[in-house]
Amino acid sequence: MTKLSLFSHPEDFVPFSTGQIIFKEGDMGKIMYAIVEGEVDIFVGGKIIDTVGSGGIIGEMALIDTCPRSATAVPKTDCKVVPVSRRHFTFLIQHTPDFALDVMKVMAGRLRHMNAQFEVTPNDFCEENSIKNDQRNEN
Repeated sequence: MTKLSLFSHPEDFVPFSTGQIIFKEGDMGKIMYAIVEGEVDIFVGGKIIDTVGSGGIIGEMALIDTCPRSATAVPKTDCKVVPVSRRHFTFLIQHTPDFALDVMKVMAGRLRHMNAQFEVTPNDFCEENSIKNDQRNEN
């Protein structure tokens, strides 16, 4: 979860109504959003994969790479969010290093959640295990 105190200026809040699309899968993204109030459902391929509440972030991958959005975000309840541009994101990381760790934790949690849905084990991605398996195969 992000530190809500970083997003406490009411003039920055953008309201979204229940069911109003915040962003769509496949769209190009240049902004992530910090959820200040309410809940947002995250859909991939039309299937709900997560619900993010107050203190959470959505759309963070748009600030990490330049690929199209991998999900659609739709408020489950009326909500207020704070848009975070790449410039603001960089500022937050430089001046609040824990913020970068918070974002990485969110991304890691979402990856683990998706892995669990596809029954992928952590060992499937462990580089050390891959090296050991390669060495065994060579012998």
